[in-house]
Amino acid sequence: MKFFVDTADTREIEELAATGLLDGVTTNPSLIAKSGRNFLEVIAEIAKLVDGPVSAEVVATGADDMLREAAKLLTLGDNITIKVPLTLDGLRACKTLSDDGVMVNVTLCFSATQALLAAKAGAAFISPFVGRHDDVGFDGMALIADIKQIYDNYAFDTEILVASVRHPVHVLQAAKIGADVCTMPAAVIRALANHPLTDRGLAGFASDWAKTGQSIL
Repeated sequence: MKFFVDTADTREIEELAATGLLDGVTTNPSLIAKSGRNFLEVIAEIAKLVDGPVSAEVVATGADDMLREAAKLLTLGDNITIKVPLTLDGLRACKTLSDDGVMVNVTLCFSATQALLAAKAGAAFISPFVGRHDDVGFDGMALIADIKQIYDNYAFDTEILVASVRHPVHVLQAAKIGADVCTMPAAVIRALANHPLTDRGLAGFASDWAKTGQSIL
């Protein structure tokens, strides 16, 4: 499974990239707004920090304007993935871009039939939102399982990018289903490494080592 971080915080991205665990970055207009910085400058900076895909989202709602915005965003780095909403206009833009060899991430997916449309439009990634789906009384992971089954049925190349990830259990469930990517806040990526028994074991090793009075260096 690929790990993307869902943030516009370049400091966080740089720190995670240094671990070797980061495969890409997703952003959206809300995350850019929280950064308080210029949209284009942030995207260009992020694109230099990671080798993998960096999703930059259009803000237009009409297909023609989405394509004009995409052309601008693609100048910011060779690893830019254009992110479009799952609307008919977004799908039209996705088809045009994907036909031109551009990676497209279709976002705001909340049903398996929407995901089917994105795959038919040539999306490189589909972003189903599991946390938001759970928030309104649906089962976000059931959605991932449905998409996985449909994509396997028809051998679509579109990668399932699980979004709106709230906690490590979402990552575990997505991995068991076979999703291709999880995008998550930096705090969730760090939480994946945490376990109380690991902490307890490390403390025990340190205590025993101290008693020996030795030093490796």
